[in-house]
Amino acid sequence: MTNLLHQWLPRIWLAHAAYDLITGIWPVFGMETFQKVSGRKTDIWLVKTVTLLILVIGATIGSAGLRKRVTPEIAGVAIGSSAALTTIDVIYVSQRRISPVYLLDGLVNMILITGWVLAIRHKHLPHQ
Repeated sequence: MTNLLHQWLPRIWLAHAAYDLITGIWPVFGMETFQKVSGRKTDIWLVKTVTLLILVIGATIGSAGLRKRVTPEIAGVAIGSSAALTTIDVIYVSQRRISPVYLLDGLVNMILITGWVLAIRHKHLPHQ
């Protein structure tokens, strides 16, 4: 288990960046398929705004990792954005305003948060 943690934790930035890039770009170029999975949306401009912000977060995390400049501030943005998205997922699914499929997004974000916290706790924050 320790070997797995040592191999995976330094790459948390890569996993987070990839997830944000995929989920950020999907609605921009494939709104129809996105809505088939996540449910119909009334404010497409808002969906695109949020997903473009997610795309920017993912690109920033990825760029920092590739440049070996993952700082505590990058980790803070990563953890904070995942926590915010998870909170929205849970609140609005529980209010039946969005599809339960968003709980999968919340789960992925919780896994990412856990990875970041373990990386920081065990001083494996990449490139620090």
